[in-house]
Amino acid sequence: MHAYNRLPSSGHNSPSTPSSPRSRSPRLRSTSNSNSGGGSRVKPSARFTPGQPGPRTLAHRLAWVILSVLLRRQGIFLFAPLLYIAGMLFYMGTVSFDVVPNIRHHPAPGSLYRSPQLYAKLRPEMDSDNSTAHAISTIWKNSYRGGEWRPCINKSSGGLPESNGYLYIEANGGLNQQRTSICNAVSVAGYLNATLVIPHFHFHSIWRDPSKFGDIYDEEFFVKTLANDVRVVDKIPDYIMERFDYNMSNVYNFRIKAWSSISYYRDTVLPKLLEEKLIRISPFANRLSFDAPPAVQRLRCLANYEALRFSNPILSLGETLVARMKERSANNSGKYISVHLRFEEDMVAFSCCIYDGGEEEKRDMDAARERGWKGKFTKPGRVIRPGAIRINGKCPLTPLEVGLMLRGMGFDKTTSIYLASGKIYDSERHMKPLLEMFPLLQTKDMLATPEELAPFQNYSSRMAAIDYTVCLYSEVFVTTQGGNFPHFLLGHRRYLYGGHSRTIRPDKRKLALLYDNPNIGWKSFKRQMLNIRAHSDSKGIEIKRPNDSIYSFPCPDCMCRSNKTEDFRSSSVT
Repeated sequence: MHAYNRLPSSGHNSPSTPSSPRSRSPRLRSTSNSNSGGGSRVKPSARFTPGQPGPRTLAHRLAWVILSVLLRRQGIFLFAPLLYIAGMLFYMGTVSFDVVPNIRHHPAPGSLYRSPQLYAKLRPEMDSDNSTAHAISTIWKNSYRGGEWRPCINKSSGGLPESNGYLYIEANGGLNQQRTSICNAVSVAGYLNATLVIPHFHFHSIWRDPSKFGDIYDEEFFVKTLANDVRVVDKIPDYIMERFDYNMSNVYNFRIKAWSSISYYRDTVLPKLLEEKLIRISPFANRLSFDAPPAVQRLRCLANYEALRFSNPILSLGETLVARMKERSANNSGKYISVHLRFEEDMVAFSCCIYDGGEEEKRDMDAARERGWKGKFTKPGRVIRPGAIRINGKCPLTPLEVGLMLRGMGFDKTTSIYLASGKIYDSERHMKPLLEMFPLLQTKDMLATPEELAPFQNYSSRMAAIDYTVCLYSEVFVTTQGGNFPHFLLGHRRYLYGGHSRTIRPDKRKLALLYDNPNIGWKSFKRQMLNIRAHSDSKGIEIKRPNDSIYSFPCPDCMCRSNKTEDFRSSSVT
């Protein structure tokens, strides 16, 4: 039976016998052709037909011979890479590199500070937009959709057992880092059944504040609030100090790793406490893990939200400034916005971001970095990429950028703003556009008289405590850079306002892209800002997860649901 060829050669199918394996062999193809019926010999493909131009030079003839051999041996695929490289080298030899092409570099979106240009473009439409008046009264419309929370810290009522010894700690850092140390010290002392000595504040070369515990906090109230949970004394008894020649440097000092577990204190610190009856831990900031047993968390809650109250001079001036802000916000039912702005010279210098100050700004920042962090930013091999820092949302927002954001969120010129900040870098130039957008803006220096501020002027922690108080009671709190100050305020505001922080936390990566977009219009910009505002509202109530801080997330360790029948886990915002 004949096989049929599926690829006809003459326009119709015809039976043909299959060719033998011998006739298909490349080595025997020419022999087979010469012995076929026609008797004529087929010339190899490497030969030239009369219509083709022949190779002119020896090099050309050699190339053709090599190609014919490769094709006949079907080795072209093996030598193709070599032929490609040879061809490229030959081509490059014919190109002149005397003229270097001009390659233009386009900065990545969000890598440049072009907010002033955007402000100039959007300002006419911004000033004529009256579509979102009284935004401050409606901002938290989704505040309590999952149910409100209430403080529920249990206090002990019974007496305390005999103390295992005295715990002396040194709290380092600024106001809120010291606050962390105090709360952690209360927790450790209670857990070890130790007597806590009023924490000593370490003098820091940056904050340069010599204030003691009683200058910032109400010491008597602190001791009284903790009386049934932790013993607190203001000094170590003489019979103990006599053993150490009245010199604290002779007392055994634990150098504890950051974020140590409470079990470390039980297994390592407690035996030494029982032996010595007095131990010292310095420094103590961030020396206790956020993830701890309920008994430890309860003491943290009690210390932070109940026992720590500012001293009477600070509290009195803070409450006075709150009252004055409410008076100036009468058109908005006494509601005002507080903004924590970090645009001091040292903050701008540390960020390594570039703004629009040119050479003068560069000289100022280089000098500030050398003063505060000698050699840190000029180490060999260190590469600083300001554009990448800005894209990643790590650059401090300028006063202009804060103003643009708030106007986009619907807050108009009649909104009262309290600005919590240190000395703004190049303040006259940077503050001008913010004051244009919000003429009712106030600071503690504007609200208080020089006589009222005089007792606090040279004490950075006391001044920060005044800002903290005014921000705590604002309708809206805006954080722009992170750090301990806003983190403590987040938790404290949640504790006061039913579990909701009432805080705007902008996505600074998104802001970097928007502020670097010269083509965006006011309506589109405003829509993006309103989305950020709505996201902050939805994130107002959040449940603490493992390794979160109870100082920012008091639910559920320090607070309970107002509706006890509802499982708090159901409203966890993820």
